[in-house]
Amino acid sequence: MIDQPLLPQLDDHSEPFFAHAAAGELRIQACADCGTRRMPPRPRCDRCGSLSARWDLMSGRGRVWSFVVPHPPLLPAYAEVAPYNVVLVELDDDPTIRLVGNVVSEPGAALDSVDPSLVTIGMSVQVAFPDPVDDGEGPVVLPRWVPAGVG
Repeated sequence: MIDQPLLPQLDDHSEPFFAHAAAGELRIQACADCGTRRMPPRPRCDRCGSLSARWDLMSGRGRVWSFVVPHPPLLPAYAEVAPYNVVLVELDDDPTIRLVGNVVSEPGAALDSVDPSLVTIGMSVQVAFPDPVDDGEGPVVLPRWVPAGVG
């Protein structure tokens, strides 16, 4: 099991994404003026230039758009669970939004809990929210993905 996963560096723009994840919600930043969603979160809309933002609730359903299977040598903590999958998930609610994560058997399962050979492009998945991880800067929930129909 990974003792300490790599965690994101939160800032004023990304912190709401992780706060919503901690509450069990997948929300994506959107322009409050033109409605264009954006990920990663940022201060300004690329489409209209607005500085106003809102956080849209997503269904959490998506499909694997792409994936890789890392093999050692890796960071020591990750080498222990390799090989595992790293996926890019296209959201059903907005196919322009793609999120990186891992397909796991259940929310709190290890990164290697799903055989990488079972992950396929187009695979239907659903967001899952494991327990928070704390790196000393405060707890962070890293959304993961489970095969659709699990949990």
